[in-house]
Amino acid sequence: MTLDIPAASSSDPVPVDESSDGFVNAPNLGVLIFGLFFAFGGITSLNDIVIPKLKALFTLSYAEAMLVQSAFFAAYFLISLPAAAIIRRTGYLRAAASGLVTMALGCLLFVPASSLGLFAAFLFALFVLASGITIVQVVANPLISMLGQPATAHSRLTFAQAFNSLGTTIFPFVGSILILRSLGETDQASLTGAALDAFRVQESRTIVLTYLGLAAALFATASVVRANRNSLPDGEAAQTPVWRAFGLLRQKRFAFGALGIFLYVGGEVAIGSVIVNFLMQANVLGLSARDAGELVPLYWGGAMVGRFIGAYILRLFSPGKVLASAAAAVILLLGLAGVSTGVVSGVALLAIGLFNSIMFPTIFALASEGLGRRAHEGSGIICVAITGGAIVPLITGHAADAAGLHAALAAPAACYAGIAAFGIYARRPLA
Repeated sequence: MTLDIPAASSSDPVPVDESSDGFVNAPNLGVLIFGLFFAFGGITSLNDIVIPKLKALFTLSYAEAMLVQSAFFAAYFLISLPAAAIIRRTGYLRAAASGLVTMALGCLLFVPASSLGLFAAFLFALFVLASGITIVQVVANPLISMLGQPATAHSRLTFAQAFNSLGTTIFPFVGSILILRSLGETDQASLTGAALDAFRVQESRTIVLTYLGLAAALFATASVVRANRNSLPDGEAAQTPVWRAFGLLRQKRFAFGALGIFLYVGGEVAIGSVIVNFLMQANVLGLSARDAGELVPLYWGGAMVGRFIGAYILRLFSPGKVLASAAAAVILLLGLAGVSTGVVSGVALLAIGLFNSIMFPTIFALASEGLGRRAHEGSGIICVAITGGAIVPLITGHAADAAGLHAALAAPAACYAGIAAFGIYARRPLA
């Protein structure tokens, strides 16, 4: 049916078509959702720049530095299902506005974290920021699936993820200039007591200024989303208790897909977290922190290019087979990076982004096939699985401390083996 409601004010809904197949035709809303993918993707990728900065400031081991990712991705475990409940009570776009405001508040918490000069305070700020991102992501993934024909959901979600990758390409480059520019200019070993505390406060201000700018942009985006809060028809989400979402795990394909998301996010985040330090090694490229940080966009840029290409390829070939092939390619690249040195090792690690490109949207769409109006519940469960980003990097960090960064790449390689298995399992569409 067609809802011919004039958009006379910011509080009135814009015209929206809801087809008999359950999808919504709202092009303007699609543009807005693409913007959300850009925002939460870019902000998440800044962790790859913040990690080497905090590692140096607080003299952390690799495992301790990975607590940045653990604090960040723990929010997905704790907030994803409550986010699905928020959607059920308030609707998709009101929930998205709440998530954006929470993200902005998390950015503002970097101010007291810097003043205190405590690593734990930065971890708390990152957790709050990630809580907002979790809400936005639980909203965005099913909405993209709804905004078009179900048969092309894999391609559409991959295309949306390309905007996510655009953010992850731009933000690390700018962040490396703003955050890593002074890293290594002062010998911290010569500082003690109050002098060391003052140095940490001063150096962390570069992080604060970056996140203050993000807070302002997020508040502005939240106002735009809230102005469009009535752009979807009522009854957009199935009204079922959130705890029943776990019943979806009885569906083998969905459960395997949720595990695939856990493994993918864990593997991708682990690789992104060590890239700067990996490229800084004398037996790889021997770069400074800033120069290594400026190469991180090649990793995420590969994902962006791959997603635009993947959106087309997924219309021609079985998504499951494409997923399995991409995972196999990543395993080969990780093996090459792990056993080689110099430019070959560095390029192999950076090239992984190209093959990562189609994985999250493809796993999500394959796992979510057939969920219908329970899509928001499935999105909540899948976003819980994003907790892999809190666990696998920590395992990788411990492995790096024990055996070195090259050997530690075996941890994400094991994750991609599981992803390849899911691709083979889900190579045929549901009957």
